[in-house]
Amino acid sequence: MNSFEKKKVPRLGLGTWLSTGSPVVAELAGACSLDWLLFDLEHGCLTESGLLANLQAVRNPEVTLVVRVGSLDPALIARALDWGASGIMLPHVSTPAQASACVAAMRYPPHGTRGYSGSVRAYAYGLCASKVIQELPAPVFMAQLEDYEGVMNAEAIAGVSGVDVLFVGPADLKLDLAVRCPSKPSLPFTDALARVSQAAQKNGKQAGILVRNPADIPELRKAGFSCLAIGSDLGILRDGFQTILTL
Repeated sequence: MNSFEKKKVPRLGLGTWLSTGSPVVAELAGACSLDWLLFDLEHGCLTESGLLANLQAVRNPEVTLVVRVGSLDPALIARALDWGASGIMLPHVSTPAQASACVAAMRYPPHGTRGYSGSVRAYAYGLCASKVIQELPAPVFMAQLEDYEGVMNAEAIAGVSGVDVLFVGPADLKLDLAVRCPSKPSLPFTDALARVSQAAQKNGKQAGILVRNPADIPELRKAGFSCLAIGSDLGILRDGFQTILTL
């Protein structure tokens, strides 16, 4: 067993989506002691140029900082980790090969292809650079399942070494299941969730999902989902402004 497989992956409970790109919001969210925060480079307003400032704004070292990249971009993945991200979420993972490719982009040789520099922010600009690169803890990897193929391959994806969380993207998954060609088999959304949860549990991984309605949390936990993103900074602000209008 290699050193990456020995490392203890943090159990991620409650987190939230950060979509505004504001370091002030990121600082506030970090101070609230959530288990993890998701910086969204796929759909959010956060840009790559603004990512470093957002990561720097979170001062609580106990918070796991995950960056969702828009696609499998090894250079961007490496930069996000070099800048201090704790892990990566890759959207639209449909096959174990895609998951394996992302793991390789996140890890140093001989377990991956990521280039190493001891002078990056993740290692305090050289002040805390490890002399044994192979002993560095591996980043957290959330494989986001958002289509029928990903759900059907959930067990194989969960079996990839380096995958820590099978994370359901509910909006895209519901859309994919709804518009799928009639000639192809589909399944109810609740059955898809059960399949993902079972695959994660069978392989000792966590199952995660984005939650819009907090009232759904008890049922999701009962179904085996333990890594929960509760809404987003943008949604929280929008709901707050709309509440003002009802006063």
